[in-house]
Order: sequence, then C-alpha cells, then structure tokens
Amino acid sequence: MPEKTQTEVLFYHLERTSLERVLPNLVEKSLERGWRAVIQAASRERVEALDSALWTYRDDSFIPHGSDADEHASLYPVVLTDDDFNPNDAQIRFFVDGADAGDLSEYERAVYLFDGRDEAAVALARRQWQSAKAAGHDVTYWQQNDGGKWERKA
Repeated sequence: MPEKTQTEVLFYHLERTSLERVLPNLVEKSLERGWRAVIQAASRERVEALDSALWTYRDDSFIPHGSDADEHASLYPVVLTDDDFNPNDAQIRFFVDGADAGDLSEYERAVYLFDGRDEAAVALARRQWQSAKAAGHDVTYWQQNDGGKWERKA
C-alpha cells in the first residue's frame, strides 16, 4: 500500500490586503497547476458574497466556479461551499471566515486565510495551526511585508 503524503497546510495572515483580493489570485495559481479547488466559508451568505467577488474581482480574468448548491457542482473546477465535503474531488481546499474541516488528508494542500486584525480570527487560526501540526501535516505561515509581498514566517 503506498504511503500517504502529508498535506501541505498554509496559513495566510491578512492585514494589508482583503480576502477578496488575495483569494482569487491563490485560486488562479491553483488552477494553473491543474488542480480543482473548494472554497469553504462559514455561512451560506458568505458563499454567495464570495461567488459575486470571484465574478467581479478583475476585468481581464475569469475563474470558472459555482456553488455546491448548483446541479452540476461536481463538474466545476472551483466550488464554493459552507459544508466540509469535497464536491468536485478538489486537490486544494481554501478555508475562510473561520471555516474548518476535520480531515485534510485527501488534499494536496489546504489554505487558511484569516484576518490578522481580528483577535478571534487570530486565536482560531492558532488552534487550527496546532491541530494541523498534531495531525502530522506540513504547516507554514505566511504574512505580507511592508511592500505587499508574501513572506514565509514559520
């Protein structure tokens, strides 16, 4: 039986740039790798807001996506959800607004994006970090420098 590789788990500490600006760029990079993606939010309302944001974030780009409520969600390269299942057999899962899932082992990568100006979000991210480390995943922490570039901090 082949040995399961660790899931790469990244934490993005958002302070200078909004989620609505960072998330689409990360999703685009995932699609360039040939990966399917799931974006999990904490509520159905947030799923709908992110759906709108992905349509309008940039005039010269298109991210093919839909919601898990759509009839053919399994066919979409990017699916938005507020649940913890993997409707499109994604290789990468994004967690926003405190969303979380228990088992990350089915993914190549999991990405937690959290608001660094919100103490509750920072505290939750710390707990999620500890949980991912305890599960044996390869965990890294990223923060923007003053110039807006992402730097690995841990």
